[in-house]
Amino acid sequence: MSQSEASTPRTRVVRETHRGVYDRETVYQILDEGFLCHVGFVADGHPFVIPTSYGRKDASLYIHGSAASRMLRQIKDGVPVCVTVTLLDGLVLARSIFNHSMNYRSVMVLGKATLVEDAEEKLQALRLLSEHIIRGRWADARQPNERELKQTSVLKLPIEEFSAKVRLGPAIDDEEDYAFPTWAGVIPLEMTAGAPIDDSRLDPAREVPDYAKHYKRK
Repeated sequence: MSQSEASTPRTRVVRETHRGVYDRETVYQILDEGFLCHVGFVADGHPFVIPTSYGRKDASLYIHGSAASRMLRQIKDGVPVCVTVTLLDGLVLARSIFNHSMNYRSVMVLGKATLVEDAEEKLQALRLLSEHIIRGRWADARQPNERELKQTSVLKLPIEEFSAKVRLGPAIDDEEDYAFPTWAGVIPLEMTAGAPIDDSRLDPAREVPDYAKHYKRK
């Protein structure tokens, strides 16, 4: 697959280079389907990786966190970050244990995140985060108050230095293993939503909204 200007020595896929993807369309599709990102950074000489929610608008990634968290305290001062998102699509069972694998789509974004300090941009970013997880919920729930906004921080990371890695397809065995007497193939995996469960203190007259009743990922 072709490499774009976003590909750098730091983001270029080294192992299984044929799985490297460097176009924005693919990267955006993966980011828009995912829920959870992992943010890697170094604080006080120690590496940390923190899971958190995110949302994307154009070529910017917005990351949510508590204003008191170690991640937010470090990153807002200009600590470089590595953000990754992974979607698991299947378990690949080969004839040999060595050649077992997984079908997946992943994205890595490197850069320097900045704290969103403009009040309007921050509120819009929080709306973006909410709508990314479940479209329609923001308008149906209570909006954040001033105290809650002070307790919440949002970081903005430009999607400039990035790459994706994608593994699709069947098991790939060594030629001599194709005669080995065991089942081989792919077990597809996908995220599915179950039936919504009413909160124990919900007004019995309150119906489940369509966005919850018919929820599914993109």
